[in-house]
Amino acid sequence: MSRPDITQKEILAVNRVLATPHLALGPNLEKFERAFADYVGARHGIAVSSGTAGLHMCVVAAGIGPGDEVITSPYSFIASANCILYAGATPVFVDVDPVTLNLDVRQVEERITPRTRALLPVHIFGQPCDMGLLMEIARRRNLTVIEDACESIGAEYQGRKVGTFGRAAVFAFYPNKQMTTGEGGVIVTDDTALADLLRSLRNQGRGEGDLWLAHERLGYNYRMDEMSCALGLVQLERIEELLRKRERVAETYTRLLRDIPGVHVPTIAPYTTRASWFLYVVRLTNGANRDTVLNQLQTRGVPTRPYFPPIHLQPFYRAQFKYREGDFQVAETAGRSSLALPFSGVMTQGQIEHVCETLQEALRVAK
Repeated sequence: MSRPDITQKEILAVNRVLATPHLALGPNLEKFERAFADYVGARHGIAVSSGTAGLHMCVVAAGIGPGDEVITSPYSFIASANCILYAGATPVFVDVDPVTLNLDVRQVEERITPRTRALLPVHIFGQPCDMGLLMEIARRRNLTVIEDACESIGAEYQGRKVGTFGRAAVFAFYPNKQMTTGEGGVIVTDDTALADLLRSLRNQGRGEGDLWLAHERLGYNYRMDEMSCALGLVQLERIEELLRKRERVAETYTRLLRDIPGVHVPTIAPYTTRASWFLYVVRLTNGANRDTVLNQLQTRGVPTRPYFPPIHLQPFYRAQFKYREGDFQVAETAGRSSLALPFSGVMTQGQIEHVCETLQEALRVAK
């Protein structure tokens, strides 16, 4: 499905760390945090072991707990809702916009209750949520905003990078992301007190300074190691190259697929001044059965995945909250029809053409 874009420079950077005695909490951590915050345009960066860990800590640091509600999207990777449950709070879903598949901000206010504490928008597949309207609602209703930007490094909403709107935002660097640290993520914020709290939470609740084993609060082992930080530093130096390569692949896919009957290519919203391509997800129309097409592609040697099965229809959420089909119809329609094609910045023209030709063949067979 994907392949990280790693050069000899990244390999050398990791090897240099391995030649030192500092494999954790060393100089690369601070350098990576500073460089990442500067890139996004935030005052502070807090590197963590995963995007999921970052989201969990942001919810905890916001003081959210049992009895509280957080509004978020049902069409996302499950971590964006699970992180709310980790804190003992309840995720409240709002259906998604049929064009962007992001949280339909127009429906948010009707889901706010006296127990609502925060809004957690997801910038799905590298396209920003409508943050202008969402932030207006948050200000008017005195709600915290935590941005799930795990799929969206470099994306811009009306000329402003995602991750700079909410009280905090979380980015992630799994190997299929725009840049990678293997596993890992970074929280960004302009709030100095919040940044200090997050650094304590990721390091077992330790206080500031050199007090060894002095734990001021309940914390977690959510640190990022030095090898990952060194890898991240080089990837971040190359970020514009990495994003441009993915843009090239996405543009080629769109050019080859947009006139094929039964294939709906991604639509970029007018407010998106830059999409950051995490995946290339098409939606099948004209009655084509997505799972049949998927199986036909797999049989022909083209790996594909359904992105995303809606969170509320996952077995755990059905059992815990009694969700049923029909509760969030736009998300469910997208979940039934969406197909992620092989995608990475290192794909060749020939590989992209092969995927598109094979998709056409699969659609003919699936009729």
